[in-house]
Amino acid sequence: MSSAPSRRSALLLRAVNVSGRNRVPMARLREVLESETDLEDVSTYIASGNILCRSPRDHAAACARVRAVVAEEFGVDTSVIARTHDELVAGLASLPFPSGEEKLVHAMFLEAVPSKGALETLESRLVPGEALALVGRDLWIRYSSEGVHATKLTKAVLDRALGVPGTARNLRTTRRLADLTAS
Repeated sequence: MSSAPSRRSALLLRAVNVSGRNRVPMARLREVLESETDLEDVSTYIASGNILCRSPRDHAAACARVRAVVAEEFGVDTSVIARTHDELVAGLASLPFPSGEEKLVHAMFLEAVPSKGALETLESRLVPGEALALVGRDLWIRYSSEGVHATKLTKAVLDRALGVPGTARNLRTTRRLADLTAS
């Protein structure tokens, strides 16, 4: 991963292509974004809604435009959360859990700083073996050895406690996004 300033960012769609719901075909999404937005050098990574592009001047405006395009074209209204290469690298550098737990660790990228008391509320819902750490606008979650399916940290619980939109990626995907935004 490069430490030089990057000109690429990841725009992350929340909850698309999950269990057959909120279908957003990535090939069509690339076509639409190239013709309907001013994003440059658009690509995608896997079907979970990871858009890679040259860093827009105004991330908030770019996220709002992508959200509108996705709603218009695919009928899916979903949050879009931006992270620059440097933000992804900084998040990985501050990884609060051992990197050997790759399959258990997820980063939840938040649109803004969460509500006061959110972490304490979520900690009360943890099952044995789980842990949380809030680093800036990233909520790191280490699931128990039973995996994400055994957690009580459901989407509804997270949304209610955090008070801001967020979208999660596993550690492997987060590392790959940092690599893909490096140039």
